[in-house]
Amino acid sequence: MSVAVSTPLSVAVVGAGPVGLSLALHAAQQLPRAQITLHDARPLELDVSRDPRTLALSLGSVQLLQRLGAFDADAAQPILEVHVSQQPPTGTALARWIGAEAELRIRARDEGVPMLGAVLAHGRIVAPLQAAWIAMSRREPHRLHTRFDAPVRALKDLPAGVELDAGIAEAHDLVVVAEGGVFASEAMRGLGDARRGSWRHDYRQTAWVGQVVLERAHDGTAYERFTRHGPVALLPLPADESGAARAALVWCVHVDDDPVRELDDAQRLAVLNTIFPPAVGRLLAISPLKAFALGLNAQRSLVGHAGDTPPRGAPRRVVRIGNAAQMLHPVAGQGLNLGLRDAFELVRGLAAGAADIDAALRKVEWRRAPDRLSMIAATDFLARSFTWVLPGGGAARGLGLAALQALRPVKSRLARQMMYGAR
Repeated sequence: MSVAVSTPLSVAVVGAGPVGLSLALHAAQQLPRAQITLHDARPLELDVSRDPRTLALSLGSVQLLQRLGAFDADAAQPILEVHVSQQPPTGTALARWIGAEAELRIRARDEGVPMLGAVLAHGRIVAPLQAAWIAMSRREPHRLHTRFDAPVRALKDLPAGVELDAGIAEAHDLVVVAEGGVFASEAMRGLGDARRGSWRHDYRQTAWVGQVVLERAHDGTAYERFTRHGPVALLPLPADESGAARAALVWCVHVDDDPVRELDDAQRLAVLNTIFPPAVGRLLAISPLKAFALGLNAQRSLVGHAGDTPPRGAPRRVVRIGNAAQMLHPVAGQGLNLGLRDAFELVRGLAAGAADIDAALRKVEWRRAPDRLSMIAATDFLARSFTWVLPGGGAARGLGLAALQALRPVKSRLARQMMYGAR
């Protein structure tokens, strides 16, 4: 049964990362009567701009941040080309030839766009969003509220909303959970009924993450190389203070056959120089690498209850977005982009149907399903495929890359989906 709301909508957002901040700021702009409260466990005075983690934004995500007035163009490195290839597999001469020759090149100029996306440090995404939110909340303190340094302890279903406990219990019409961690910590499973109706799989893979210095300029090209151990990616970064070309490294390997863990930096650099195609040039230096466990943790539904035993007739008023809704393998680099689209579609739905929240949420869930499910399925398939030991598997993957490169309309459609999601 739908529940109509005649008073101003009250929304709580849990998590002040890129997705939560984007949602809160966009909702503040598009829902001018709504009461919006932003929660995060970290102190407000913490300098988030110094977080060096590297994130890849699609063109659609760049445009969404620009609409919010929170895109740091000076700190961003545009992605002008994506180059996907495979290390030549062992086996027959035909297999080696296919693996050696196959590559997929997607160029911004071929798609008629200024860039395919951009690479930014996590802190340079969060800091402008947070500054914009704080400035807007100071202008409208009667309806925009900031609750930092106060972790959310629990959520509770109410007959017409959700009670949020962050030291003080407050009732809201809607709670949006945008707080998620790495796969190993299962941080996304702490609030609401996320344990129910989810897809979960441990890929038994590790992502080694860091930076490298390149011998030659990258010209805005992102490289992804498929190897028998897993995918390895280089994301272009702005040059350092000395003018040296840099790239962010994401090196995925299986935990039972990890060629990275026991190596020192010099050995890791030597191995990487045997992996990438000649177009990359030599890698001159590598930073210390950090390891992260990889797995799938995705909710079948964005909308749910706060607990396993809600009051009879209580509406589903907890919405999970971003990493709280889908934690994906980094092989396609689409996790953040998917989360930003979740946020903007939710605000769009609430703006169009704020008088009937439950009907609006059902519509949002329906509209988001094709994009979410197609990206979850594609990423999961790619991640699992690196663990399959099949005769000719590498050759088949190489043949697929060659086919995509040759079929221009199919390649262009793939590029559009990477930039904007399934439409």
